[in-house]
Amino acid sequence: MSGSGTISRRFFAGGALLLGLGGKALAQGFAGLGETTDGFASVVPGKAFVFPADHGPHPGFRIEWWYVTANLVDSKGIAYGVQWTLFRQAIAAGAELEGWANQQIWMGHAAVTSAQLHRTSETFARGGIGQAGVEASPYLAWIDSWEMRGLPAMNAANIAPLALNASGADFSYALRLDADRPLVLQGDGGYSRKSEREQASYYYSQPYFAVTGSITIDDRQAEVTGQAWLDREWSSQPLAPDQSGWDWLSLHLNSGEKLMLYRMRQTDGNHYGSGKWFARDGNAQQIASADLTMTPQAFTEIEGRKIPTTWRIAIPKLALTIECIPLNARSWMGTSFPYWEGPIRFSGSHAGLGYLEMTGY
Repeated sequence: MSGSGTISRRFFAGGALLLGLGGKALAQGFAGLGETTDGFASVVPGKAFVFPADHGPHPGFRIEWWYVTANLVDSKGIAYGVQWTLFRQAIAAGAELEGWANQQIWMGHAAVTSAQLHRTSETFARGGIGQAGVEASPYLAWIDSWEMRGLPAMNAANIAPLALNASGADFSYALRLDADRPLVLQGDGGYSRKSEREQASYYYSQPYFAVTGSITIDDRQAEVTGQAWLDREWSSQPLAPDQSGWDWLSLHLNSGEKLMLYRMRQTDGNHYGSGKWFARDGNAQQIASADLTMTPQAFTEIEGRKIPTTWRIAIPKLALTIECIPLNARSWMGTSFPYWEGPIRFSGSHAGLGYLEMTGY
């Protein structure tokens, strides 16, 4: 996010503004996601996740997203990042209405990044007319021609294999995502706290995707391989009123572990952090706010904003101290609600690749 009106994966309101709701969402700040949840479903501990049903939409909640980031390399060793995102937001609570009266707004973001370029595309749709949506079985998430589709014999516990595609005016990609391990629940059994108060989301990930496919940029196609990370979250009030944005990372360690981290920035400086470590043997360890230090090391000026694009991360109980460096420091999503999102590499006590998202600057 940028200021009080910029929204990305976590707090989408772009469709609300562009499809005729005017300044209401902007005036509410983060689409009202820091306000009360009257009429919308609440996130509470102890949910029993059921698949494939929970791969589909949850329209009783205000906000939801299907989010893939991938770290890729071509046959020449050139590194790329890919982003594919589908957001759903309910603009009013209550039973879903049909056709153009439907309360769901959908937004898609796609991007391809290299060290020299960052290409993006954005699209919007209204619910109820078949232009966008998600079906749990057979699995299909789509907006216009962009798709994340389950391939034959997709395993709902792995949410794989998948075919993923998107395109913009000057890029496209077509990827296959395979996973031989089950998805993982973030937070406490999928209940992910966003503050010391009641703000929370339901959150699961598939961090074990192996990727094959192709990227086309300016009519030049490259075959690529790599790894990808899927995030699924839904909530009705994931922001506290005094939170101004967040810094989020997904990390693939060369040694095989996976690590998710985020810092929710609070206006009083007492930021709320959280994360989860997934060991190679499948065991998981929750990272509490007191366990985590995230410190900006270098900044990039973009559109009048000072963006912290290099980070030092320390988690003493894991003996982890790393520095995260962007593949392209200008990975700016210049969409209706701009934010920074791009591939990174890290080194120090541990090394690997990942993705960084930053909002609120």
